[in-house]
Amino acid sequence: QVQLVESGGGLVQAGGSLRLSCVASGTIFAITAMGWYRQAPGKQRELVAAITSGGRTNYADSVKGRFTLSRDNAKNTVHLQMNSLKPEDTAVYYCNAGRLVGPSIDDYWGQGTQVTVSS
Repeated sequence: QVQLVESGGGLVQAGGSLRLSCVASGTIFAITAMGWYRQAPGKQRELVAAITSGGRTNYADSVKGRFTLSRDNAKNTVHLQMNSLKPEDTAVYYCNAGRLVGPSIDDYWGQGTQVTVSS
C-alpha cells in the first residue's frame, strides 16, 4: 500500500500563487509516476500534471505555462507550483501515484485538498 499526504491548498485571489505538496510513504518502490488531478463541482476528475520517475512531465493544456510540477525522488515528494491562478482553477486537488505491480499499475490517491481562487 501507498499512502499519500497532501498539503498546501487554500484560498487565493485571481493572479495569485499556491504550492501543493504530496508525500508518499509505505510501499513506495516501483512507483512509476506521480501527479495531481483535480475535480470541480459537477465535473469529472481531470489530470493537471504528472511526472515520471525519470522526470518527464505532462501538463493539461489549461495549466501549461502557469503550473510547474517537480519531484524529489529522495524524499518521495512532488510539488505543484501554481502561478497566475484563475477562478476556473478552483477544485479539489488530488495527489496520485502509480505503482507498477507485475504487468499492471495500481493507482493510489490522496484525500484531496481544496483550492479556491476568488475573482
